Parts: sequence; structure tokens; C-alpha cells
Amino acid sequence: MQRRTLGKTGESLSIVGFGGILVKGQTDAVAGRLVAEAIERGINYFDVAPMYGDAQARLGPALQPYRKSAFLACKTLERSKAGARAELEESLRLLRTDHFDLYQFHAVHDLDEIDQITGPDGALETFVAARQAGLVRFIGCSAHSEEAGIALLERFPLDSVLFPINYVCWHQGQFGQRLLAKALQKGAGVLALKSLARRALADGEPRAGPEGWYASVETPAEAALALRFTLSRPVTAAIPPGNPERWRWACDAAEGLKPLSDEEEKDLRQRSAGLPPLFPL
Repeated sequence: MQRRTLGKTGESLSIVGFGGILVKGQTDAVAGRLVAEAIERGINYFDVAPMYGDAQARLGPALQPYRKSAFLACKTLERSKAGARAELEESLRLLRTDHFDLYQFHAVHDLDEIDQITGPDGALETFVAARQAGLVRFIGCSAHSEEAGIALLERFPLDSVLFPINYVCWHQGQFGQRLLAKALQKGAGVLALKSLARRALADGEPRAGPEGWYASVETPAEAALALRFTLSRPVTAAIPPGNPERWRWACDAAEGLKPLSDEEEKDLRQRSAGLPPLFPL
């Protein structure tokens, strides 16, 4: 598995990460096998969040034997100082670790949230204090809104931003370019979500597989093109969907990864025509 440097942190991450949602609802034995498989494939970047059901409780024991060599990222939806502190402490306990390599404001969506985060008694105060205490090494955010992500980058020197870099959103939603440019300008590392997403579901359309609210790529070949699109941008790593099959497709595609050719870029643009993008919402 290739590795790339995360912004100015100096940390080297595997170009495909392990989303903790992969172990949601799994037994400890299955979670242990999935994490061991990830380690064997050369993955060192793991990401999880409290909103992923029991994923923290499953990932903690599974990752414990490899914790010293892993880059562990977690997130919080809490926007207050007290709420973020309580959730940070609970996440550390469940994940059986004394620190997070990266702690992120989760799913930042609008300017009101940013005002809460960065204002008096906001979550940012907890993040900064945790970094000073050694509980957190780096500070980042995840965002599904370009405006929110850009605004937070302007308010605070984030170490990373996690957001969708996806071929359909890029071509059909014109989503991702501005936030990517701002992150690079600020020296923040870029981590990618939804690289294997294909389209938003139509109103009333049945759930399409484990992703639930969107349809992902349908074949390993399509997954390889989609992942290569994402990683042909200045992106450190991509986190595939929380589905073991598609995660393995991404891992396979990452082996011997090459940037897309001009013809492949053109082909993906054509494939995206007429597909409803996930973002902007």
C-alpha cells in the first residue's frame, strides 16, 4: 500500500483508510479479522466516530495490538466545550487508547455551527486543551459543505480536512474544487470521503445496499476508476464505504496505483453525465 504525507503534519498515511463503520454490528472476532486484514494490506490509517453505532467498542479491542503503528482518527458532533470533552473521554475509553492522532469536528455543516465551535465555551477550546495535554496530536474537521469547510479553515489552522472528492460530485455538482484549493492554500492535509459513491438515490427509491442513502459503484473496475480519480488529486488518503466488499475493491485498486490518463479522465466525465450527485445537497 502506497503512503502519502498528510499536509504539514509529517505523518505518512496509507492511501486507503479503514472506516470504523466496517466493524459496526460485528462480533469482536469478525472485527479482529477485518483489522488484521487491513494491517496485512499495509493500511495504517483508521477513522471512527461515536455516531457509527458500536463501531468504537468493536474497533478498540481489534486495533489494540497494532495501536503503536496505527494513525487513529476520531470525531465528535459535539459543538460545546463540555460536550466535546465528555465525548472525547468516552471515545478514548472505548478505543482503548491514551490519545488520538487526529481529532475532528464531525460533519460541520453551516456557519452557525462554526460560531458555536469557535466561540466562548465552544468545542475548539476542548480540542486545543486536549492537544496541549497530549490527548490529541492533530486537529481537523469533516465537512459536507464547501462553505462551512472553507469558513472553518479561515477561522483556525486545521491540520486536515475530510470531505467528499468524488467524480460525479466533481463533474456534475461542481463540488470539491474550491474546498480542495483552500485546504492546499492553508497547508491542511486532504482526506477523501465518498470516493466510490456513484449517485444519490431518487425520492422513494429503495435503499441500495449497505450505504443506504446513496448508490455506490457496481464493479471492481468501476471502483478502480473512481478511486484513481480521487487519488489523482492532491489527496492523502481515501476512506471507502462501510462495506467490506467495496473496501476490498478499493484496497485492490490501490495496489500499483497510477494517476488517471487524459482519456480515462474524459471517460469518467462522460460516465458521470446524467447522474445525480450526492453533493451539494
